[in-house]
Amino acid sequence: MLIDIGKFGIRDWQKGDALSIAKYANNKKIWKNLRDGFPHPYHFMDAENFLSLVFSQEPRTYFAIASNKEAIGSIGLGIGKDVHRFSAELGFWLAEPFWNMGIMTKAIVRFTEFAFERFKLNRIYAEPYVTNPASARVLEKAGYILEGTLKANVYKDGRVLDQFLYAKVQENSE
Repeated sequence: MLIDIGKFGIRDWQKGDALSIAKYANNKKIWKNLRDGFPHPYHFMDAENFLSLVFSQEPRTYFAIASNKEAIGSIGLGIGKDVHRFSAELGFWLAEPFWNMGIMTKAIVRFTEFAFERFKLNRIYAEPYVTNPASARVLEKAGYILEGTLKANVYKDGRVLDQFLYAKVQENSE
């Protein structure tokens, strides 16, 4: 494991993860809280396409959240460019059978520490939809601060939605 989070860990994606990704990602409850680039329904080919993208990354910024048997979710960063090159957007999802177990909070805490060090970032932020209070709570528990609400910021599943803006700033960069 790249990062230990108790009974689970964060590790590099592996080719064999396509089956578990397709099994767990094919869930409308997950899809409704993610960007439209995350398809629904989610098929095995979608998982293979995602893994191809991950394997071509340099540096690699998307990782699996996994048990010792299988991948159960994802966590990663979109690193900014130009004047935003020391900032990154955090994205994550977890398979529904593993919700409400504290896994994602631990994953975000440890992954944020790892990301600040590995990628030399000053700021990591996340933009959950206001319709996703569970992700907002997880970010708060992980030490992210609510900076504001982005009004009418996205169009998802036939609706215009607001988004929260949460961020964590590297302690020595303030």
